Amino acid sequence: MPHIQVRARPRPVIRSASAPSPLLRDAAKMSPAFWRRRGVNAGAQGEIARRCATMRFSARALLATVRRNESGVAGMQVVFHCGVHGTDLYRMVKTLLQNRDWLLRNGIEPVTPNRHGEIFNEALSALRGGPATPAMEQVMLDAILDSDDPRRIICSTPSFLGRAVRAISPEGLYVTAGQKMAALANLFPSAEVEFFMALKNPATLISFILSQEGGGSYAELMEGVDPEALRWAPALRRIQAALPGRRLVVWCHEDTSLIWPEVVRRIATMPADVPLKAGLQILGDILHPNGIRMVRDALAQEERLTVASRRRIFAAALEAHGQSEQIEVELNLPGWTQQLVDRITAAYDADMAEIAALPGIEFLTP
Repeated sequence: MPHIQVRARPRPVIRSASAPSPLLRDAAKMSPAFWRRRGVNAGAQGEIARRCATMRFSARALLATVRRNESGVAGMQVVFHCGVHGTDLYRMVKTLLQNRDWLLRNGIEPVTPNRHGEIFNEALSALRGGPATPAMEQVMLDAILDSDDPRRIICSTPSFLGRAVRAISPEGLYVTAGQKMAALANLFPSAEVEFFMALKNPATLISFILSQEGGGSYAELMEGVDPEALRWAPALRRIQAALPGRRLVVWCHEDTSLIWPEVVRRIATMPADVPLKAGLQILGDILHPNGIRMVRDALAQEERLTVASRRRIFAAALEAHGQSEQIEVELNLPGWTQQLVDRITAAYDADMAEIAALPGIEFLTP
């Protein structure tokens, strides 16, 4: 049977008028000095009074909104981690939340899908790909953020690219991805928008989609498409053309276990000397317990841990203690042979080399 070895909150709370917070109740009575101490200028006090009257926001949200109204979204960095399907399983969100304290102290806020999902979907539907107004940008930020004034926000979910079954079409892989990603960028046209995504071998991508609810049969998914025609290089060229001037960072899903700490640090702008929690999360998914112990012991013995030495340790642990059922993927697809799998994999590797050489793309490798 063909096989492949895989390298290794809801919306803002509306306060009841019968129980407003002290700040909301007394906001209009506060002295100018009170607001100056909180960085709020005199011109913004009318907005505060209006919102206090309608009891629409908490005290912290009021202050945060006014500050953003003064400084604007310009200069804020908004990051979209877009999967692709079958590559993340929300590990990025979980890892960022493990490091949330450090991130918030440094002006970086990870936003979970349950916070941004409905807000973004409504905005995308209303805008139809067009740019949001400054007022819309502020409303969305008020709805999804916990911190007052982050400089960088990170949103991660594969659903940014739509339903998994739409990844494959007669025109190729992820034909609508560029359009969808451009629409995401237009949610915050005043911000610096970046995109991160892991790419996946088309053979295992097809298998993953079929394993999902609603994936349908192989014939329904492929609709006669030649699997060897599913190439990533033209897909990335389409995406890049749809996102002129936007930062685009990509890597191979099959390399994720070896480079996960670098991926997380790159998306979160965490310096190398800051301890990373859950940095071994993905590696732990594919190693026997002895392998994790081996990695921890080897890391502890390194006098000066570098990216190269850590990757060497990871690779040795995978070689000695990798779980074969996690490292080797067995494909059961109609009419497929090992030779077909090998050809698709060779084409995938060639596409990765081509993508890595494209100007304007940051390609992460082991």
